[in-house]
Amino acid sequence: MTAQKAFEKFSVPHKLYTAFNGLEALDLLLGTNGVEPIRPLPEVILLDLNMPKMNGHEFLAEIQHHAELRAIPVFITTTSGMDVDRLNAQHLGVSGYILKPLDFETSPDMVDSMNLLEKLLR
Repeated sequence: MTAQKAFEKFSVPHKLYTAFNGLEALDLLLGTNGVEPIRPLPEVILLDLNMPKMNGHEFLAEIQHHAELRAIPVFITTTSGMDVDRLNAQHLGVSGYILKPLDFETSPDMVDSMNLLEKLLR
């Protein structure tokens, strides 16, 4: 809901797709398990680390096996400020790590927030 509100506030010209876990996200991206794939592929993925069934780290590892998905910038949005989570995400090639609540105006991760906003407003 926070991302949706931010999209509306900043008039982000992209459709927001929502998956409730990493497996649902992969189905949307790959068109598996009877799910219609998102086409064109999203320009940015906002990813929570703490998801059921397949967490964010597992999702990041899985998309590394797909060249077309590996090329999509991924921004972590999470409540976890733990250094180990941040380092694991960086090793898996994320473009940014933003602590929730997602707030483009007051985020302590301002550089990553602004990089995300820039990509969304293209």
